[in-house]
Amino acid sequence: SSSSSTSSSGSSKGESEEYEKELCKEKEAGEWFRLVAGEGDSCRDVIQCTSSGLQAIRCPAGLAFDIEKQTCDWKDQVKNCAKKTKEKKVKPLLYTDEPLCSDGQLACGDGVCMERTLFCNGEKDCADGSDETYCDINHDPNRAPPCDKSVCVLPDCFCSEDGTSIPGDLPSSQVPQMITITFDDAINNNNIELYTEIFNGKRKNPNGCQIKATYFLSHKYTNYSAVQEMHRRGHEIASHSITHNADENFWSNATVDDWAKEMAGMRIIVEKFANISDNSVVGLRAPYLRVGGNNQFVMMEEQAFLYDSTITASLTNPPLWPYTMYFRMPHRCHGNLQNCPTRSHAVWEMVMNELDRREDPTIEEDLPGCAMVDSCNNILTGDQFYNFLNYNFDRHYQQNRAPLGLYFHAAWLKNNPEFLEAFLYWIDEVIEKYDDAYFVTMTQVIQWMQNPRTKSEVKSFEPWKDKCDVPEGRSCNVGNPNSCSLTSKELQGETIRLHTCMRCPNNYPWLNDPTGDGFF
Repeated sequence: SSSSSTSSSGSSKGESEEYEKELCKEKEAGEWFRLVAGEGDSCRDVIQCTSSGLQAIRCPAGLAFDIEKQTCDWKDQVKNCAKKTKEKKVKPLLYTDEPLCSDGQLACGDGVCMERTLFCNGEKDCADGSDETYCDINHDPNRAPPCDKSVCVLPDCFCSEDGTSIPGDLPSSQVPQMITITFDDAINNNNIELYTEIFNGKRKNPNGCQIKATYFLSHKYTNYSAVQEMHRRGHEIASHSITHNADENFWSNATVDDWAKEMAGMRIIVEKFANISDNSVVGLRAPYLRVGGNNQFVMMEEQAFLYDSTITASLTNPPLWPYTMYFRMPHRCHGNLQNCPTRSHAVWEMVMNELDRREDPTIEEDLPGCAMVDSCNNILTGDQFYNFLNYNFDRHYQQNRAPLGLYFHAAWLKNNPEFLEAFLYWIDEVIEKYDDAYFVTMTQVIQWMQNPRTKSEVKSFEPWKDKCDVPEGRSCNVGNPNSCSLTSKELQGETIRLHTCMRCPNNYPWLNDPTGDGFF
């Protein structure tokens, strides 16, 4: 964008300096604001105060300036053209020379004292709202403390200063290299064949057991008899919400109750219609990888979820091991507008390490990494994908052997046969070449971290022997799955098929009626 400085001739210099002083009085350093509010071109123009005078910029054509985000964005995304300045957030008076309040209390921006616990709890308690303005991981007065290894001990707690330490302090050469393949969204006829081709029963880990994956399942269009079969074969089923609500901000700001309805509700649906009764649905991933802040993690504690796998860590060497949320996250909250938890929570975080997508990492300058494989949009051929897999495997294997996460949406492999071919070739090669690489589920990673075993001991590690070698079978023990044609009061005008080995419910299960019984 173009920029220019405004200055004027001598006679009116005094006036313009006064005017400038007035304009800049209340502005923060580097803050952009509008001189004229309104739609059209005036929504493209902003200025900021600098030490050498006012500086102006204009957003390129087709864009407008979002005053809250402080950046140019697509015109139809910007909703604040009528506002000249971004909302002034009053800061609480947390750090004062003389304490303003008694113990256990903190001062609002207006000097009124409030209980410390009310700060950053998601509700404005101060008259000026200042108890909720300063709430990131560095300023929440009730934030989780930094990692303390004397308190945080396995099996229930694991943390390290920078997140790269190996559990049990094993030397890296003794650690089995775990690989977690995950797929997000519905399981149905669009992808069942793909999953059967990858997990064909012939691909086995060094302990003789079939390789396993984790499926983060969203509800709509899911075929639950197929889910039942996946579970029978020893794959892990986890929750990815009922609605997969397309408004990304919904997830950032959802209440504890919203999160419970979406995620615990999904677990109710899965357990009932895929006939899963072993309490194995213990993990979740938020749609669009939108972390839900403390609300999401409070819900997970209340609803007894074991782990989340939504938080992304930017590309680092060595990569991070999963950690528990009792202590402060060992990396910064990565991603645009993400709302990471700040408090202490009794939940594991299966952190999503970004992958390195550079063609030639030895010479290329830094490219940002990508967390989901299908968002590594510079992978265009099977060969590139194969090299990418090898390079990222080596990056983990030759460093601290943190689990290598390969996170997919099925369509990316299904719609690109040469990616699938390269993927299968790579899996087979890893199985053949390494006697210490294991394709395991998220829960199996946690089971190993809670009880770290060397690569020789792990061959007889019981939790990895579960559903070791499952014979071919059919999705329902008896008869064929029911194909139920259903409606829901919550989905006006839609009729959706639900495939299940269980009895057909009265209604299509949804947020307020996850069992489909019709009792809201």
